[in-house]
Amino acid sequence: MMCSMDLKFNVRTQFENVTSLINQLIIEISQQKLIYARYYQLPEMTAQDENKSVKEISVNAFSGNIAFDKCCAAFNDFYKKNNLSGRIIKRHPGIIALESKKPELIESRIKQINSAKNELKKIIVNAGNNDARFDLVHSAVPNLITLCAYRNIHFESQSPYSIRFTWMNKHSIKLLSKSDALSLLNNSETFGNSKVIDLLAWQQLVQKEKLNIASIKDSEKLRIRRPTRVSPQVNIRYDAKNRYHVSAALPFILINPEENVKYGTLKNYIKPEHHPRKKQTHYLIERLYLEKNS
Repeated sequence: MMCSMDLKFNVRTQFENVTSLINQLIIEISQQKLIYARYYQLPEMTAQDENKSVKEISVNAFSGNIAFDKCCAAFNDFYKKNNLSGRIIKRHPGIIALESKKPELIESRIKQINSAKNELKKIIVNAGNNDARFDLVHSAVPNLITLCAYRNIHFESQSPYSIRFTWMNKHSIKLLSKSDALSLLNNSETFGNSKVIDLLAWQQLVQKEKLNIASIKDSEKLRIRRPTRVSPQVNIRYDAKNRYHVSAALPFILINPEENVKYGTLKNYIKPEHHPRKKQTHYLIERLYLEKNS
């Protein structure tokens, strides 16, 4: 078992390796011919905003050299800022399109960065439980937001037909058995007392939920399908069948695109009144987003 001092040293050393590689990438892409750059600045979230339902998100667009500089700064945005949320971390949608005579060097550097980020994540995740990881990270690199440090940089060197932005609603999914669900409710009954209602009412609510779960078959497969906050995505399309999308948490780098590539913009987000493809969900336990995995 590695001692805490060794782990702290490893985290700090690996994080410095990540930042060094990123700074080298910024130098290298700054030396290439800039074809196109856009950066879409999103509002910063305070701790008070964390539990608010998001109905609108305004986007402030930048282009040219200003956008390029903001994209480069985004690659090094790792730290929690005063008064801002550390749980809902800022995303940096943008695109940098470059003309390079040695594209393999840029590709290699980005792959190096992503590998170093993945190694940093591995060191931290293997350090123990949540408390142990928190103590380790914040003693090694104070105010570091690990999810920001883990973010991979996405790129493409095969020129697509189009590259566009959109807003996507995702879900966090956890699969569990009937036994797992009952254990979760037992813990909820003991440790999850809501401040909104008194203890007796809370226990009665959880007991009702446990009876609901107890009534299903032992073999039933369940899942918690919890909606996450809407987030920007980059959509890369070659043709009707050959397309993919990735997170726009960091700016996307496009290397040696053809002149006729179609670039889209990220528009303001406005939550639709009724999602056209949303199906009616019948939750076994609505507050937990617990449903049958069918």
